[in-house]
Amino acid sequence: MTVKEIVFTVQTAHELDIKDITPQVSQAVSKSGIRDGMVLVFVPGSTGAITTLEYEPGLLEDIPRALERLFPKGLRYEHHERWQDGNGHSHVRAAFIGPSLTVPLSNGRLTLGTWQQIVLCDMDVPARERKIIVKIMGE
Repeated sequence: MTVKEIVFTVQTAHELDIKDITPQVSQAVSKSGIRDGMVLVFVPGSTGAITTLEYEPGLLEDIPRALERLFPKGLRYEHHERWQDGNGHSHVRAAFIGPSLTVPLSNGRLTLGTWQQIVLCDMDVPARERKIIVKIMGE
């Protein structure tokens, strides 16, 4: 089995910025030369998350609204009380979605559904540059 690691960065613009990173992950797979196996996509940090969704304007509005209903920014968060950084809700939101995703790799292609893209969800309050680590394992 061969393992390759490719790292790229994504610039986010604001809190709850959702970025389609499928093209960068697909490019990493192509560069790796691995045809069959698994692809792990991971964002370091406790306020970023990786998931899949249909990357379309409606969901780009629905997801932040749903996260606000589930984990309101205005609640009292112990993290915020301790660190005074205003992002307790960001940590909770990211923890529920998770920092990684594994996608099967078949015949040199990500095995995604027709309307399924890999996305980075930046939950933190300020804009930032996020590092994305892609591990491709297989043959």
